[in-house]
Amino acid sequence: MALITLVLLSGCATTPPRNINDSCAIFKEKSGWYKSMRAVRKRYGTPIHVQLAIIKQESSFKHNAKTKRKHIFWVIPWGRITTAYGYAQVKDGTWDWYKKKTGNRGADRDNFDDAVDFIGWYTTVSQKSLGISKWDAENQYLAYHEGHGGYKRKSYLKKPWLVQVAKKVKRNSLIYAAQLKKCESGLDRGFWLWPF
Repeated sequence: MALITLVLLSGCATTPPRNINDSCAIFKEKSGWYKSMRAVRKRYGTPIHVQLAIIKQESSFKHNAKTKRKHIFWVIPWGRITTAYGYAQVKDGTWDWYKKKTGNRGADRDNFDDAVDFIGWYTTVSQKSLGISKWDAENQYLAYHEGHGGYKRKSYLKKPWLVQVAKKVKRNSLIYAAQLKKCESGLDRGFWLWPF
């Protein structure tokens, strides 16, 4: 009985996957994540590989990721750079907006289901207000990082480092997509889903 409890608890752990660079390995280890992302794809149309690439860039799949601390005199820690938190690194105000618009009042940024639902919702808003395809990981990420107003003003053009990061998100999304082609039919059949 104790062994079964231990196995069940380890399956619910919020640690990042061991291999965050391989979508098939991620879902083999975290089968519930595939179900969550598949549900977001069905609800919003946001591809799984785009969801993965955004989360990888934002938090490296850490449920409680926070931005770096600010320092006074470069030594004394003093607050955080922003209020961004969780898998999707969403700021307080944006998260409140999401909860109000979706009615998902109990959503938590450190809950994987809620984080990917946010990504699906936000990419949908970006598509409707900015005309960015949900398959366009690069521009979706720029709108994600800069906000819709910032994207419209092309604020990212003053941030060459961010343009490079967005290109990296695109590359990662394409890698994830190619990997998923090899294992998604098995995932859909439940081949890797619990119980093993």
